[in-house]
Amino acid sequence: MRELKPASGASRVLQRQQGIAAVELAVVLVIFLTLIFGVIEFARAMYVCNTLQEVTRRAAALATSTDFSDGAAMQRVRERAIFRTSPGSLMFAEPITDANVNIDYLAITRSGTSLVTTPIPSGSLPASPARNLQVCMSDPYDAGCIRLVRVRICASGGTQCNPVPYKTIVSLIRIPFSLPFSTTITSAETLGRPAGVAPAPCGC
Repeated sequence: MRELKPASGASRVLQRQQGIAAVELAVVLVIFLTLIFGVIEFARAMYVCNTLQEVTRRAAALATSTDFSDGAAMQRVRERAIFRTSPGSLMFAEPITDANVNIDYLAITRSGTSLVTTPIPSGSLPASPARNLQVCMSDPYDAGCIRLVRVRICASGGTQCNPVPYKTIVSLIRIPFSLPFSTTITSAETLGRPAGVAPAPCGC
């Protein structure tokens, strides 16, 4: 049988250099991929922030002419605001969904000599757009008169508007960053009241 000879000094040096090269390649590859994913995440974060502002503008524009007492109609407003026709996530902006589109209504009330915007609790909203018109015609500064529509991007659940945490594409990368509320406030228009419909009688 042929006897195996120990590797020569040159062979050992070559093997050691190959091992070092493999380690260096792995280190460089990790740094390169981290840089690439970092650039992608930064660009995506900018896209999401800009898109959320457009989402709130779309929702506000739709809500000003939608009956706030119609739950199905308001759900369609939220879906259309995130460029969808059904419940789901905003494209390329997970975890934002239609449930994160928070629509509420504001009154303008007097506080001494100044005017302040006051959110109207959902349980205190007028029964209908016609009833809201009656309240506002009686007293535009009534706490139940819807004067403004506000749309914000909030974490779903609860009565407070909490920011939505940013979710990265790669779950191994964590960015301690919360998405902005992206608030849009606009004047209330018809709120879904059909043209020619008279204000509801008192007590309705």
